[in-house]
Amino acid sequence: MLMAKADRYTAAALLALAVAMFVGGWTMSRLEIRQIHPASIPGLVPMILGVLLAICAGLLFRASFDDTARGVEPIMVGGSWWRLGITGAICVIYALVLIGWASYFWATAIFTFAFALIFSYPTEGTTRSRLTAVAGSVALGLGIAYGSALLFEQLFLVRLP
Repeated sequence: MLMAKADRYTAAALLALAVAMFVGGWTMSRLEIRQIHPASIPGLVPMILGVLLAICAGLLFRASFDDTARGVEPIMVGGSWWRLGITGAICVIYALVLIGWASYFWATAIFTFAFALIFSYPTEGTTRSRLTAVAGSVALGLGIAYGSALLFEQLFLVRLP
């Protein structure tokens, strides 16, 4: 499959997901019976994300017709399949093992650290570049974990496990 064709299929899938998110958010209970302000409806965030995802899908679809995107290189050859598999494995481990076994902060820190290290570690690099990759992955893992935990707990008022 060519990259431009894959982009069009991906754009269609993202658009379908965006419409489903918007419709799901629209049909959620508004909680008006409890005198809750209309701007705080539970479906507001999914509706906004659905609109933004639809815009991104449209931009991806439009970009797939660009002359530079019409290359003859097939996608998902060689290392791409390995990357897809390892990404899926890391995500499954995060969702099924780390969440629940460790606190949200540490599960997210470990997941982000592992993901960043696997995809940024220079196999044929100097000791300095390898240490830089490890240090950067540690910093990214802790920063993402702290930032997302703070966002959910303080802004969205969600109690995290």
